[in-house]
Amino acid sequence: MTNFLQPPRLRIGDESEEERRATWLELFYDLVFVVAVSQLAHNFTEDISFSGWVGFVVLFIPIWWSWIGTTYYANRFDSDDVIRRLLVGLHMLAAAAMAINIHHGLGESSPGFAISYALGRVVLIVEYIRAGMHIPTARPLTTRYAIGFAIAAFLWLISAFIPVPWRFVLWGLGIIIDFSTPLTARQFQLKLLPHASHLPERFGLFTMIVLGEAIIAVIEGVSEQKWDILTVFAAIFGLIIAFSLWWIYFDNLGGTPIQRAKTQGQVGIVNLWLYTHLPLVIGITAAGVGVEQILLSKATLALPDERRWLICGSVAICLSAIGILHRFGVIRYCKIRSQYRLVGASVLLLLAIFGKGLLPILVIALVAVVVAVQVIQDLYQSRPTTRLVDPEI
Repeated sequence: MTNFLQPPRLRIGDESEEERRATWLELFYDLVFVVAVSQLAHNFTEDISFSGWVGFVVLFIPIWWSWIGTTYYANRFDSDDVIRRLLVGLHMLAAAAMAINIHHGLGESSPGFAISYALGRVVLIVEYIRAGMHIPTARPLTTRYAIGFAIAAFLWLISAFIPVPWRFVLWGLGIIIDFSTPLTARQFQLKLLPHASHLPERFGLFTMIVLGEAIIAVIEGVSEQKWDILTVFAAIFGLIIAFSLWWIYFDNLGGTPIQRAKTQGQVGIVNLWLYTHLPLVIGITAAGVGVEQILLSKATLALPDERRWLICGSVAICLSAIGILHRFGVIRYCKIRSQYRLVGASVLLLLAIFGKGLLPILVIALVAVVVAVQVIQDLYQSRPTTRLVDPEI
């Protein structure tokens, strides 16, 4: 703790904090979301039908957005004082309450889930009001955020006392307002762009959380089966999928979109980079569930359609999202690597469509090959001879 009591201050200056990293408080805060993501995955495992997919996404979005809200605030205004720590503690309580209510989160637990989310947003609103009071240059942005988030939080709060299906209508309206509020403040964001090294690291840490859940899914799937050669190979292929997704994402992670926004005055680049991470982390979490479902399938029978679509579709979502991230300037190889990702996603969709009747081991092997090829392409492109011939690729 730097000071006992310290008002919020701007933390976006790259010159003064060029190597800014996540704090111990932020890492501790992330632990609640490790549990929340695990709960989401386990809940999804119980129903992987289309309605289960919808329920998984509906519950995932507010969990992710809660993390985004606190992360963006800390990126701009973090002050490691007593008040800030206590407010983060309240954020953790709200997130933990959301995690508790994920099971039956669209049924009997939905009022508790809505109230928990609303209370977390109220804490964030208090933080933005506090920042606006102490930082006049940030007041237009903090005021816009506080108003927009307050309207959304109110809708979530009253939804707990309104019957289904209108409860979920209010959820949808609340999320739309939450997501659109930053988009309505673009003229203010340009003067307060996020820190270019801290924010990518934070997003990388959340991506690591969902990748960890994918690893857990492999372990749980194997532990529930009798050991045989097909199970072992299926587990290996599942780990290859997770490892390859880690490789192509983190090898290309950086703050270039933020730097481009500063030099070109295009805030939309940062916003697109932000929102594209939502399908990415949804896809990775769902892919973990898909691998577990394959490990639990009978090895000698054709993989059921819903399980084939789950593994192929989720990994295709991951590759598409990573392709978009690359397309908008994450690294110098971005444009051509974006094409690789989108081609890989297309191949996986074709496998989902035409792979009926394939055995589980063959499906997961083909998915693993498609993702591993992405790594091989990156390695080939990054070899020293390529850099010497065309350093601007």
